Order: sequence, then structure tokens, then C-alpha cells
Amino acid sequence: MFRTRVTELFGIEHPLVQGGLQGVGKAELVSAVANAGALGFLTALTQPTPEDLAKEVQRTRDMTDQPFGVNITILPTLTPVPYDEYAHAAVDSGVKIIETAGRNPEPLMPIFKAAGAKTLHKCTSVRHGLKAQSIGCDAVGIDGLECAGHPGEDDIPGLILLPASADQIEIPIVASGGFADARGLVAALALGADAINMGSRMVATQEAPVHDNVKQFMVQCTERDTVLILRNLRNTARILKNSVAEKIREVETTNPDHTIEDLIPYVSGEKSREVLETGDLDLGIIWGGQTVGLIEDVPTVKELVDRIISEATEIVNGRLAGLLPAEQERVPA
Repeated sequence: MFRTRVTELFGIEHPLVQGGLQGVGKAELVSAVANAGALGFLTALTQPTPEDLAKEVQRTRDMTDQPFGVNITILPTLTPVPYDEYAHAAVDSGVKIIETAGRNPEPLMPIFKAAGAKTLHKCTSVRHGLKAQSIGCDAVGIDGLECAGHPGEDDIPGLILLPASADQIEIPIVASGGFADARGLVAALALGADAINMGSRMVATQEAPVHDNVKQFMVQCTERDTVLILRNLRNTARILKNSVAEKIREVETTNPDHTIEDLIPYVSGEKSREVLETGDLDLGIIWGGQTVGLIEDVPTVKELVDRIISEATEIVNGRLAGLLPAEQERVPA
């Protein structure tokens, strides 16, 4: 067992996190993560309304008595989103752990603080992590360039970004981007993080509410099968390579003056959700990080968590301990 500031802060058994996954962070997956001793987050905006979020919280609670949270991702949208109503729906349902991402969550912090909820804000730079700390967040997630979704515009990989963050940020750190196995967990802890967040790896589990075609596609992908899009619009996103990704790259390379309107037919969130539901891999974009190159199977969440913790313990007590004098203390199995 690995005891860290994150396990103590959130009352979980293992320093493993399943962060917000649009269209995927539903009760089936989150409850499985919680029951395995890790920390899962329902994705608020996967639910059509704040009232639906409250129902999903209850549905999750019916499946687990372990801690879980709600993710609220604050991004520019064509249609206004009532973020404050989603925040109230989460805390009014008794949720005590909130993950925020995207824009500065400061306007929502009074809602979380009044309810006694702990807040984890996902960042893509040291400066954003420091800002999150200054507004009262209890922990930060640090996303390296390897991650799925939006890695920011600095292009700093986790190997550099994590220790740079640990040098300056005082609150607990969750490492994100490129993590899928025990080796990643041990490396993240060595770099100064207190837990790892796994997105793509959690999508490729049996409980994830995603069509099996998508999961098998992720298994088949290598570390070279992702692409960065929306770079010229300064809204960089990492997705898996498919025919839609190729069309996006064609627009971006042939039309340097393109706007988001030129890309909406391809980056539509509705079409992306249809991919997850139908398994038609060419309907829309598929979010995925470079860690797909490390995904080789589709286990249950419990099998995945147990494997990571067991193998991480073996790494620390075996190969790494073997590099030290025999009298050095080892991590208990």
C-alpha cells in the first residue's frame, strides 16, 4: 500500500485517480473505481442538466459506499453552461470532492468551500498550479504534454513539468498525462507527485460505458497514434488518429486562416459521443493520450488497480530496493 498526501486528503486507499472523462465519467465506471480503492469522478457536463447530475450522484452512491467526486470542466462553449448550478447540484447531493478543469474555478470556490468540499484543479503549467493554490484549491492536477484532451500551449512533458511543479507548489499534486501502469505510478511519485490520474487507461476497462470497438482500437494503437489539433487556435487538443483527425489536419494545413467554424463539423462533441456509443470509429474525434501505446488489454477496473499497486510494490521492493544497501527501509507489501 502506498500512503501519500492524496490518499490522506481524499480518504482513498490507493494514489490512483480517474479524472473527468466527457461522455465516460458515469456511475458504472466511477463506482467501480471507488470500489477498487481509487478515486473516480463523475463528469458533470456529461449530464444534460444539473438535475440529471444529482440523479447520477445518487445512482453512483447506490453502487458504492466509498469516496468519489464530480468533475466540472469550465470551457468556452457556443451555448452558455450554468456552471454554478452544476456546482450546487454536486455539493447539495453531498459530494465532498470536486475536480475542476479548464478556466479559473475561482468564481465557484465559495460554493465548494461553503459545503466543505475538497477541490482538485487540473492545470497544464506551474504558474496555473500556483494560481490554483492561491485561490484555495486543496490539490492540483498537473497535465503534461502527453495527455489526452487539452495539454495547454507550453509543450512541456511530464518528466519536466512534474518536478518543476513539486519544487514550487506546496499542496498535493496529481500527475496526469502518460500514465497507465505501475512504472508510471512509481515514476510519478519519484518526480514529486502524490498520485497519478489515468484517463485513456480507464476508458479501456470493462466497466467504462464505451463501445468495445473503441476500447479495442485503443489496445491496437501505438504511442505514435495520436495527433495534436487546434494548435493555430491556441486550444491545442490531443486525439487519436482516425479519418476525422486526418480531415482536421488537412483543413489546418491547407487553410492557415481557418477558424473554429471551419472545424466544427469535425470536432463536434455530439459526434464524439456517438463514437463512444455506436463504436463507429469514423463518426467523430476520439480523445486519447500517448499512453495508448501502453494499453494492451481491457481488464476490469479492480484488476487494473490491483495490478498497478502489486507491480508498483514489486518495483520498489525489488529492482529499486536492490540498488540500495540492504539495511534501507522498504515499502510494505
